Amino acid sequence: MPHHPTIFLSAFADEAANRKTAIEQLAVLAALGLKYYSPRFVDVTGAGKVKHVVELDEAELAQLASLQTEYGMSVTSIGSRLGKIKLLDKEDGSHNKFVPFDEYMQGEVASTIRAAKALDAKLIRGFSFYQPKGDAPEKYVDQAVPLIGKIADEFAKHGIVYGLEVEANLIGQNGRMLAELAKKLNRDNLVVIFDGGNLSSQNMDPVQCFKEYEAMRPYIGWIHIKDYAIDSSLEWKGYVDEERLKNFVPANVGDSGHELILRDFRDHIPAATARMQKFGLPGTFLELEPHLKGGGQFGGFSGPDGMGVAVRALCSVLDYVGIDYDLRTMCDIKKARGF
Repeated sequence: MPHHPTIFLSAFADEAANRKTAIEQLAVLAALGLKYYSPRFVDVTGAGKVKHVVELDEAELAQLASLQTEYGMSVTSIGSRLGKIKLLDKEDGSHNKFVPFDEYMQGEVASTIRAAKALDAKLIRGFSFYQPKGDAPEKYVDQAVPLIGKIADEFAKHGIVYGLEVEANLIGQNGRMLAELAKKLNRDNLVVIFDGGNLSSQNMDPVQCFKEYEAMRPYIGWIHIKDYAIDSSLEWKGYVDEERLKNFVPANVGDSGHELILRDFRDHIPAATARMQKFGLPGTFLELEPHLKGGGQFGGFSGPDGMGVAVRALCSVLDYVGIDYDLRTMCDIKKARGF
């Protein structure tokens, strides 16, 4: 039998929980067999107060770290909002905020590092800034590079990898633009994150999605798994109304071409694994962010049932293309019991 390369499965935990409590998030993912998760919005104490993970105080971070241990979960990445602000202080009709960069470094960036260290996360997910709405992103690459570079360099001081995610409406809104950013940034601790659903929701068909993936491939650190069924009745106007996105589907039925992409990625897993292992990670991740019950600018929701559907759909694609994945087994249970 040929040896299949192995990847690690992870998920955005808040997508899996109706009430966003840490206990529900971790219990659902543990039951689905996952060992890794990314924290984003969470109610740590169960008192009904949901906060973004970077806004948690020291006691809440310590409590979340202790719950992770109890459920046998480790953090993949901090699901940060970094880079989801305007590049320029210019009114453009969007709701996006502008924050002076020094203030941003001392505020949101520092808080994100603090959360990563408290939860033992070596990866932080972020974005590539909003260009003025309606303007071509290409014109702003050279202005975005030094800012992203400063964040990545700050992360490097703490042994943290910065992953830039491909997403609509930002400067890195497709694979080609994100690859150009990564090439110009040229840093060991900066990788890109492919997300098929963030491309098919821009009305790209599977062949186009594959081409964007190919452009990003040399720089990919890990991959988000989200898929989308194109609504042919919606005319593409070059800008995604993120609050109206409702056609997200599991990875085995959408328009992102996951079978094609993952079949190709199989041959590149060793390179991505080596890149991640340099930073003390077990390997490369496929991280579920399915949005099966809805998604918007700063998060999405699938519920415990939706997350289960999404995990099983992804596993069926991985089985089909010949990629092994790490889910909990009886050996893990024995280890947890001290046998």
